[in-house]
Amino acid sequence: MTSIFQGKSFLKENDFKKEELLYLIDFAAHLKDLKQQNISHKYLAGKNIALLFEKTSTRTRAAFTTAAIDLGAHPEYLGKNDIQLGKKESVEDTAKVLGSMFDGIEYRGFSQKTVEALAEYSGVPVWNGLTDEWHPTQMLADFLTIKEHFGKLEGLTLAYVGDGRNNVANSLLITSAILGINISIVTPEKLFPENDLIVMAEEYAKASKGNVLITDDIDQGVAQADIIYTDVWVSMGEEETFKERIELLLPYQVNQELMMKTQKNETIFLHCLPAFHDLETEVAKETKKKYGLKEMEVTDEVFRGKNALQFQQAENRMHTIKAVMAATLGNLFIPKA
Repeated sequence: MTSIFQGKSFLKENDFKKEELLYLIDFAAHLKDLKQQNISHKYLAGKNIALLFEKTSTRTRAAFTTAAIDLGAHPEYLGKNDIQLGKKESVEDTAKVLGSMFDGIEYRGFSQKTVEALAEYSGVPVWNGLTDEWHPTQMLADFLTIKEHFGKLEGLTLAYVGDGRNNVANSLLITSAILGINISIVTPEKLFPENDLIVMAEEYAKASKGNVLITDDIDQGVAQADIIYTDVWVSMGEEETFKERIELLLPYQVNQELMMKTQKNETIFLHCLPAFHDLETEVAKETKKKYGLKEMEVTDEVFRGKNALQFQQAENRMHTIKAVMAATLGNLFIPKA
């Protein structure tokens, strides 16, 4: 029996079809249940996993590490001072070396071209832990969280409010369209997604019977939303744009007034974290000093509200990453559709 996942990489959301993404989400829910019941599931016993991090991380590193250990594999962390891809050694050469020593490779960094080259030359499954363009493992956690709450995915409406051109917005746009979720990207016109992504999303939505809306009108964008999702206004490496982004995005802050605009009592809030919702970080304190803001993309009231599921969402990173690694690297004999 041949697996549809065996040996495949996960570099961006449309590497897998709708049915395959849904399988991974459901498989993650199964693995989560096994974890909660303390039932061993060492599908990757004896495997070695390389974790390449050009960008720092809390959730991604923790999720990949714990997922690998739960599956019986050995994770090896290699930070930016260990790998220096393209500086002292080409990506191709690095990929060939690591592929000869490890059974799978995770990469979190800046360039999508880098993770694609690792997959091309390593000869082993490669998983995108984040690049400037895409965040596919985050998407599986997001939609697992949504399905756990609502019991379904198709027909729901998700409104992403904030920077419409970052990796999370890109990934939410495409993944929602693939899965048949109505997606609104609510952002200033200057930050609308690239046109080719909009066209791609519309094509997927046509097939899945979902809807795509790109708008700078907050009232229109969040109306009837079952999920409000936001992210930081400035991504790693873009700190010089802070003042401009604050001016652009302050009207798009997710506060209680915006949540009420959905016209639904049970709208949930999601955030991929970290979030600047209070003054308990050095970055937040510096922002308060410079710009007078005590909260940025989301208010503390919404962040701590009863419908805020960002910590459930964060935990689900581990379970969905576990599903991806087990499916692409383990011998699970998942039949072709």
